[in-house]
Amino acid sequence: MSAPKELEFKGYAMTDPSAWSTLTVTSFKPKPLAPEDVEIAITHCGVCGSDLHTLTGGWGQASLPLVVGHEIVGRVTRVGEKVQGIKVGDRAGVGAQVGSCLKCRACDDNYENYCPNLIHTYNHVYPDGTATQGGYSTGIRAHERFVFPIPDKLESRYAASMLCAGVTVYSPLKANNAGPGKKVGVIGIGGLGHYAVLFAKAMGCEVWAFTRGTKKAEDVKKMGADHVVDTTVDGYWKDLQMTFDILISTVDSFPPGVSIRNFLAMLYVHGKYICVGLPDIDEPLPAIHPFDVLGNGSLIGGSHIGSKEDMMEMLALAAEKDVKPWIEELPMKDAGKALEGVKAGKVRYRYVLKQDIVPVEE
Repeated sequence: MSAPKELEFKGYAMTDPSAWSTLTVTSFKPKPLAPEDVEIAITHCGVCGSDLHTLTGGWGQASLPLVVGHEIVGRVTRVGEKVQGIKVGDRAGVGAQVGSCLKCRACDDNYENYCPNLIHTYNHVYPDGTATQGGYSTGIRAHERFVFPIPDKLESRYAASMLCAGVTVYSPLKANNAGPGKKVGVIGIGGLGHYAVLFAKAMGCEVWAFTRGTKKAEDVKKMGADHVVDTTVDGYWKDLQMTFDILISTVDSFPPGVSIRNFLAMLYVHGKYICVGLPDIDEPLPAIHPFDVLGNGSLIGGSHIGSKEDMMEMLALAAEKDVKPWIEELPMKDAGKALEGVKAGKVRYRYVLKQDIVPVEE
């Protein structure tokens, strides 16, 4: 058998922070292929709000050159000798994490997404000093713990954005026992919010969508929401006090005057307000008072992407229930256009980039 063709690593990179959406094809050095690593030739990559926050400096200074993208699907081209359950030719994906210590309590308990020494898919560094680069590129290498086989029933273009946006909302729904009989509210109907509606409904919940205005109302009903609430209407929360078991907040900005007290009042006893949207680092949550959480014993929490266990369960559910995100597919060279669309709020509801540097058989 002939040796596999060497994958050339290059991607659409930011080289000048003052021109963050002008991305140029740049070669980069991947991490050495370790015994438990998988190499993937990328066919698709979703465009995440994290990409925008990182490129624009909202979450701190970026290391240059920088290739973003952490909703990655492609074909496996190489595997280390210790890899199990994944072989060359398989379709597989990578999300927002490519490594962890694999020996701490969190890793041992299948919470590797909370490992204090996790390695992000881009704008981070491996222990050997190699910079991590993301999925607006030809390929990626990652430890098998962070590589996910894609079910045959899921098209790559649909699976891609599940690997960050999807699992980011699936994980807290699962952790907080979403299912039949549960009432779930989704705050903000963008990329994350539309996934929260899709998965909460697939899990059997009764779903409310909270959105500013009515322009997305028909869309969100088609996604499966049972109720749509316009948060620009005075007193929108009053008839919903003590209603929800879970509120998933996907918003990444809080307009002046916005209060989360009204949302906390809508939670049932010991209900959870879970933050998954991440604003820029200089935009904290609106202030609350201890009285705001005493009346119903409500709890405020967060959630960070998901574990491999979460990811595999989510992909299986999506395949079983035919969950399909609402996407707009673009060639990878239009990554800058997609990023500008995310910034302007034009996307409905997730952009997915298709490989065009080195075409790969899907």
